[in-house]
Amino acid sequence: MIRLIDVYKEYENGTKALKGVNLRIDDGEFVFLVGPSGSGKSTVLKLITAEIAPTDGRLMVNGYNLTNITPKQVPHMRRTLGVIFQDFRLIEKKTVYENLSFAMRAIGASNRELRRRIPYVLQLVGLEQKGNRYPGQLSGGEQQRVAIARALVNNPSMIIADEPTGNLDPQRSLEIMMLLERINELGTTVLVVTHEKNLVNRFTKRVVVIENGRIISDGMGGYYNVEKI
Repeated sequence: MIRLIDVYKEYENGTKALKGVNLRIDDGEFVFLVGPSGSGKSTVLKLITAEIAPTDGRLMVNGYNLTNITPKQVPHMRRTLGVIFQDFRLIEKKTVYENLSFAMRAIGASNRELRRRIPYVLQLVGLEQKGNRYPGQLSGGEQQRVAIARALVNNPSMIIADEPTGNLDPQRSLEIMMLLERINELGTTVLVVTHEKNLVNRFTKRVVVIENGRIISDGMGGYYNVEKI
């Protein structure tokens, strides 16, 4: 579960990125976080992943109080999150299987756990036949599926997808979003940050709209509903 309670964030250059944000995301939810460039979306993600700390307010992530989290606790908190980026961030010289095993070994997983978990996750994302391929041998859509598999492989309670379809064509974008929907149906909380209105409007999900550091809308329905405000 994610809780932001009256959260403010002012950067050292004086930019007031968040101005009293209140947000609750319960376990099992699928949420789109949308808004124009510079609205505060990236700041929310950086706060949730403990890249930065709030200037004021309280922040809870999966049982951890990030307002006073210790440096030793941060890696444990981050293991409850799987993060997907727009630019995939795969290791080019490692195969698909090796990219996933690298992520698992980073948290001390055994060979037995690797053999059990990796085939399951590859099947889930539709890449069970591509484990021996290198990223450069895959399409953009397939590379993003590998990135999703990597985010899932350590069984996080929440997936955070930061503009996951930004480099993909409309059909691949839809496929990726449907895959995230399937992952959510299996019990994983999903938070998707995007500016792609048409994609958001194809799904009847919760949409949180942030603008100028404040949440201006939070409800079911499409992105376009906000433009009437």
